[in-house]
Amino acid sequence: MFKALALSAAVLVIGSTFAFAEGDAEKGEKVFRKCKACHMVGDKAKNRVGPILNNVIGRAAGTGEGFKYSPAMIAAGTDGVEWSGGPLTWTDEAMATYLKSPKKSIPKNKMAFAGLKKDADVENVIAYLKTFSEQ
Repeated sequence: MFKALALSAAVLVIGSTFAFAEGDAEKGEKVFRKCKACHMVGDKAKNRVGPILNNVIGRAAGTGEGFKYSPAMIAAGTDGVEWSGGPLTWTDEAMATYLKSPKKSIPKNKMAFAGLKKDADVENVIAYLKTFSEQ
């Protein structure tokens, strides 16, 4: 009985480690101002230095329509990167990893931004991007 309880507790702890907290989209909109120099979202969005981020959540990396991605980003979407375990799809967790350190998570990609330092900012930006995604 004790072993079963210990195993159940271990599964709960491991499972909760991979859970992603929901952010605040309104706060994310404010944080996204840092991204607006390169990215757009919404009905009138256009590719800039960076791609449009409509429907980015759930999309394979390097596949946004009409944008010329770096070979590194295209490879991440088709072959994956060390930490993705296969072709990279922009899940909450993958986006969080990328937003914290774009150059380290996908070396040789075009994104010049150093990354968001605060976990809350990352979660909030992801919540904001979800408002422009069909997922």
